[in-house]
Amino acid sequence: MTTTSQSLDQLAINTIRTLSIDAVQKANSGHPGLPLDAAPMAYVLWTRFLRHNPRNPKWPDRDRFVLSAGHGSMLLYSLLYLTGYDLSLDEIKNFRQWGSKTPGHPEYRLTPGVELTTGPLGQGFANGVGLAIAEAHLAATYNQAGQSVVNHRTFGIVSDGDLMEGVSYEAASIAGHLRLGKLVYLYDANQVTLAGSTGLIFTEDVGKRFDAMQWHVQHVEDGNDLDALQRAMQAGVDEADRPSLIIVHTTLGYGSPHKAGTFQAHGSPLGADEVTATKQNLGWPSTDAFYVPDEALKHFRTAVEKGAQLEHEWQQRFEAYKRAQPDLAAQFTRTHAGELPSGWDSDLPTFRAEDVKGGQMATRSAGAGVINAVAKALPELIGGSADLNPSTDTSLKDAGNFESPANLAEDRQGSIGSEWSYAGRNMFYGVREHAMGSITNGITYHGGLRAFSATFLVFSDYMRPPLRLAALSELPSIFVYTHDSIGLGEDGPTHQPIEHIPSLRAIPHMVVFRPADANEVTEGWRVAMDRREGPTILIFSRQALPIFDRSVCGAASGARKGAYVLRDSDGGTPEVILIGTGSEVSLAMAARDILAKEGRRVRVVSMPSWELFEAQPQVYRDEVLPPAVTARVAVEAASPLGWERWVGLHGDVIGLNRFGASAPYTDVYKHLNFTPEYVAERARKVLQSNGADRDGAGVPSGTFKADRASFSKAAGDDRT
Repeated sequence: MTTTSQSLDQLAINTIRTLSIDAVQKANSGHPGLPLDAAPMAYVLWTRFLRHNPRNPKWPDRDRFVLSAGHGSMLLYSLLYLTGYDLSLDEIKNFRQWGSKTPGHPEYRLTPGVELTTGPLGQGFANGVGLAIAEAHLAATYNQAGQSVVNHRTFGIVSDGDLMEGVSYEAASIAGHLRLGKLVYLYDANQVTLAGSTGLIFTEDVGKRFDAMQWHVQHVEDGNDLDALQRAMQAGVDEADRPSLIIVHTTLGYGSPHKAGTFQAHGSPLGADEVTATKQNLGWPSTDAFYVPDEALKHFRTAVEKGAQLEHEWQQRFEAYKRAQPDLAAQFTRTHAGELPSGWDSDLPTFRAEDVKGGQMATRSAGAGVINAVAKALPELIGGSADLNPSTDTSLKDAGNFESPANLAEDRQGSIGSEWSYAGRNMFYGVREHAMGSITNGITYHGGLRAFSATFLVFSDYMRPPLRLAALSELPSIFVYTHDSIGLGEDGPTHQPIEHIPSLRAIPHMVVFRPADANEVTEGWRVAMDRREGPTILIFSRQALPIFDRSVCGAASGARKGAYVLRDSDGGTPEVILIGTGSEVSLAMAARDILAKEGRRVRVVSMPSWELFEAQPQVYRDEVLPPAVTARVAVEAASPLGWERWVGLHGDVIGLNRFGASAPYTDVYKHLNFTPEYVAERARKVLQSNGADRDGAGVPSGTFKADRASFSKAAGDDRT
């Protein structure tokens, strides 16, 4: 059989299919089923609708493509190779191998043309909503009368598994309400999952559900009908006021004689014999692995010339835009490069105790002042909370509220004013923490914006997948968490985080920053905005904390190094070092005063970020925590997990090995032994066990065995 005996369209589609199954078979690992059944819809999308430039994957006004069903990654890799991205056939052959650009699931920053990291089902769906939000906001911000420099769409392929995950419906509800008309998803409804038929547990009418969420819903009954696919996609593109879901009915593993339509085609190689049989069943002209017909490759590679022309036309428009709108054009260029303007942080607030009633301020309240100063300097900052703005203090003043213009005309409750539009920078997520985190990542993936989200620290549990993927993708997303400890008081243990801080510190590439006072909040925001390759978590208190007198304490700028000497000992080398984060640093400071009256030399170290401190040169770390001073006590109202890294085997940790309690926060702290007196008592015991005296520092590490009984008992542990 010659290649000319198939239509060019069918030849191209089968090229996607056979490349994909060959790669899976060679790797002896992967998911062949989705590329086989979804190849036609992907082909129509990529060759007839998707506006992209393979030779410049970062062209700002390109359409974005989301493979939410990331397990079908070979579908995407085949498309990227065939259309001319910097992804070679050798990389296709190296699928799922060490060091390749073709990992098991698509990874942002690793593979040219991959817009975001997908695989954990539902995440890509919600990320895509973030991409569409970013496009709508940037268009409203930059486009002027007769001058459009932002006008693109977000397309995606989602699966049955994606739509079983709750995050998809959280995000879909938001997208429908916001009328994100430039969002078009193809739902590969093959009705088969890894373990069996969807009929086992997923029998709802998905179309009706999305219709109820204000989506434009269409059905394509035959996933191989190219004309029907094109009509549906065109209708989705033409629908301006609603996001679109095109339900494409397919057969998983299409073409496989013995495994099509079964779960055996989902997550395992077809097998060498079945690969050969599938190629024969598809009328493929060769049984050779990785065979790519010249006609098909030439057809796909027209995307290079088309993409270059599309970007050239946009560049011409942008040059005219620069002449007419030089300030906006300069801002557009800067923000898409991820750069900050010189002096952006010059007006960030400095706090003084004498300017605040009682000399104390909750770090969440300080955060309100800092985030608004940041927002004033950086118009690219956008974000919101999960229905908690009054509590997280993260509302951006005079920045407008993100909302569909169409909703303004239908405001039946009188709650929407003129400050609401797609140009608004305050996002309203409702009580949907999971979608909020994923959408925040989607906005950040898009480029041109810096996105943040906010909720209570205990609800970070709802956001673990987007937190982890932001770190894996090295995205500079910003996650603000308030109500950070037992210090929130009366709401009780359901809302008092205990294990959360150490669990967040365990995520690679994540910076966790828990400031001790208002001025450390300012430094935390500096850190977050300066980071370009990794997310930052800012953790703030509900209760008021002392604002430290910087005339006698270390400069707050030291917080950017992760840890610094907040208050040193009087009269020489310290005997004992008290280390704290957040609200517990003030306890350490008060304990220092108690011990100093006893003639003890005490250093207090504020350590808002382990990760930033670990990144410092060893010489600096040794200056802050001298190795010879082995008498150390760490205090943090959280699980003590991991603190032995900083206190050593001869130190002690005051933490929590139990849940909190409902009472005024001062009572909770007292009953759970978070008091200056208790910190001082534990410091004395450490000094005693380390053999320190009044004339010298602690003995070198390793001289004495650790006091494991003391170390294992954390404050508030019922066993102490």
